Amino acid sequence: MSDTLTDSTVVRLPRGVRMRHDAAREGWVLLAPERIFQLDAIAHAVLENVDGERSLARIVDDLAAHYNAERSRIHHDVHALFRALIERGVLETV
Repeated sequence: MSDTLTDSTVVRLPRGVRMRHDAAREGWVLLAPERIFQLDAIAHAVLENVDGERSLARIVDDLAAHYNAERSRIHHDVHALFRALIERGVLETV
């Protein structure tokens, strides 16, 4: 796994980690062995685009177009989210 995220970095959920809707928590969560991460609406929207094929740049471009938002702000937020999830072991680079 690379420590550096670039626009060409592709990420995926590692084996044993999955995203699902949790009725008890009334929202989306990442389930990992012995851990659970509750996702806010932004994290859920970003992670819906993580498929192990799309680059960070493509995810940012798709989100910026979908939400008609400033690309630089989306880039910053996606990069920060990916870094945090990689550090926690619930996201990995391809």
